Amino acid sequence: MKTKILTFSTLFLCFAFLFSQNEPQDYLSSEFHKDRRESVRNLLPKNSVSVFFANPVRNRANDVDYHYHQDPNFYYLTGFREPHAVLLIFSEYQTVGNLTFNEIVFVQERNELMEMWNGKRLGADGIKSKLGFEYAFTTDKFTEIVPDLSIYESVLFFDFKNDVRDDKNNPNDLFSLIEKFKSMANYPSNFNPEKEKYYDVISLAPNESAANVAQVLKSNLRYRPSLKNDRLLEEFQSATNQKKLLEIKQKIALKAAESNLDAIGLIDIMKQLREIKTKDELKLMTKAAKISAIGQVEVMKAMHPELSEMEIQGIHEFVYKKYNVEYEGYPSIVGGGHNGCILHYIENTKMRVGNDLVLMDLGAEYHGYTADVTRTIPADGTFSPEQKAIYDLVYLAQEAGINAAVVGAEFRAPHNAAVEVIKKGLMDLGIIKNPKDYRKFFPHGTSHYVGLDVHDPGTTGPYKSNTIITVEPGIYVQDNSDCDPKWWGIAVRIEDTVLISEDGPINLSVYAPRKSEEIEKLMKKKSPLSNFVLPEIQ
Repeated sequence: MKTKILTFSTLFLCFAFLFSQNEPQDYLSSEFHKDRRESVRNLLPKNSVSVFFANPVRNRANDVDYHYHQDPNFYYLTGFREPHAVLLIFSEYQTVGNLTFNEIVFVQERNELMEMWNGKRLGADGIKSKLGFEYAFTTDKFTEIVPDLSIYESVLFFDFKNDVRDDKNNPNDLFSLIEKFKSMANYPSNFNPEKEKYYDVISLAPNESAANVAQVLKSNLRYRPSLKNDRLLEEFQSATNQKKLLEIKQKIALKAAESNLDAIGLIDIMKQLREIKTKDELKLMTKAAKISAIGQVEVMKAMHPELSEMEIQGIHEFVYKKYNVEYEGYPSIVGGGHNGCILHYIENTKMRVGNDLVLMDLGAEYHGYTADVTRTIPADGTFSPEQKAIYDLVYLAQEAGINAAVVGAEFRAPHNAAVEVIKKGLMDLGIIKNPKDYRKFFPHGTSHYVGLDVHDPGTTGPYKSNTIITVEPGIYVQDNSDCDPKWWGIAVRIEDTVLISEDGPINLSVYAPRKSEEIEKLMKKKSPLSNFVLPEIQ
């Protein structure tokens, strides 16, 4: 029996070694993640600890879970792609027993049986050898090793979304880790991070600014019903004189000092870091954008009126898989005709696109980093006069937006540039009579950050070099709009993933043509999928 167990273990280790040799070799390095952790530490307040939890496993139905996707911040700081883990980064070195550390990670323990069913785990030793951590332990050691959290002036974390299931068979799963953390941190059941943020702002404001802070709070409370019930905030914003204002300000300061929990600070820290991409990140983003653009090109060649929206989606995603892309960066949007007017249309159930325009908003997520690329093309290969007029207007708006995406420009500069073009164009076409009505047909912003998330965090301050954004103006003419019916049902969006550099904007998804003439020319080319015919099923 011992011989059999030894043989099984030996085979298991050999399999794990061979498996690791056959993985992609262009993941971000352990040095990258270590540098990112150091960058977090440099932004932490003194005598503080930041706590990052892995994403939960999410259930699809019955006993089937969704494909696991790591929390982007956790991946950014560790490179670890498994669930049930927690990372702590300390502002200064800590000593617990004979251990001295300024960061520590807790992960699932190795389990041969579970790994046979669900895949290899790194375990504490693996995360040390593969991801470069000096101190890593299994999750059952969490309360034993983590210092008393009350000794820190600030405990920074992202607040919880109440979407973590409790695996009753696993006392050290993510649910249990969070519960242990809450107990150690004296996390109140009615914790409200927004309230804590306002308490801090009021406490730290100079006395002479208290009235101004009260006015800002008063306007903000209108949109935050959860804060309206807080007695101190209500009294502060409704105080009628300076003496009363300062009296309540003092009460709020005392209340704020009772807790060291901070569920806001890490949001700002990660915005600063993730907004600007490193050289290694730029490589992955460039690849994700190119793959996404190739998908658009292949669909342009394969497109014909008999295709369904789902078939079109499938061609894009087939291209992604040919390049070993792990995921789509977000649910794929393929809207034929009026479906393109639905901004986040993901059903993709139209069985025949016919002679309509087809709006295709898809992005490949390569090693965690996603692009965001949209093209709108005529299913029959030729734009009608009305389709072309709208399309060319959106193209000009996008050109203006891209040209405005330069270092030092305000975050809304691409949007403002695109809006001016669309306002004038819609007036010239007779679709609107008042320039203020442009929002009926262009209801969204033009740019957002993109990276590990399709809507990546960022400061929304003036653009910095090595920031990546989208530029995506659009015009959507709903049926029964107040304009000539010849425009009804036309939806156009053109979107590219754009790198802001010292040398000006660089379109990372430029491989997919944008000009209407170039699209029509490409659509005349033969597709390698033309002869891909499957048996008919009744």
